[in-house]
This record gives sequence, C-alpha cells and structure tokens, in this order.
Amino acid sequence: MYAIIQTGGKQLKVEEGQEIFVEKLDGQAGDTVTFDQVLLLGGDSTKVGEPFVDGASVEAKIEKQGRGKKVTTYRYLRRKDSHRKVGHRQPYTKLTVQSIKA
Repeated sequence: MYAIIQTGGKQLKVEEGQEIFVEKLDGQAGDTVTFDQVLLLGGDSTKVGEPFVDGASVEAKIEKQGRGKKVTTYRYLRRKDSHRKVGHRQPYTKLTVQSIKA
C-alpha cells in the first residue's frame, strides 16, 4: 500500500518503512508526526481525494533534524567592482513512515 501526501508545499509518494526527507517540521527525534493531507491511496484499490481522502492519514517518526549541503550563490557585475557571495543550508527533517491508515 502507498499514499501520496502533501507537506511543505510538495507532494510525496510514501510507503510503510520508507525513509523520507521533508521541509523542517517542529518536533524532536523520536516524536511522531501525522499527515492528514492525503491526496491518494493506492494498493489493491485506489482512492483519489477531492482534494484529500476523507479519514486517511499517514504516521511517521522523526529520525533527525538536520541541514542540507551548502549551496553557494555568487553575484557578479562586470566593470562595476561589485560581487557578492552567499551560502545557504536548507533545514530538513528525516522521517520514517510507520503506518498508512485508510
């Protein structure tokens, strides 16, 4: 069985036992998070939501909070003696999907 959930402005296909990385969520490692915005349930029979499937949820356990690799941007204006170098590390939450409830 699989589900398509919406979190952090993105849609993810998840299955039980799968590890996923999502935009940063509140909580500590070991906490449980429930996603109620389930767009589709698949498996033996498929349920499509309008926009969400009623009564469906996905439970996941927070494994860790972290930050991604640094992305460096460099802005340069020729002949102006102007440049700017900026780095950014996007925070994320690593989850393990525990159960999908229809």
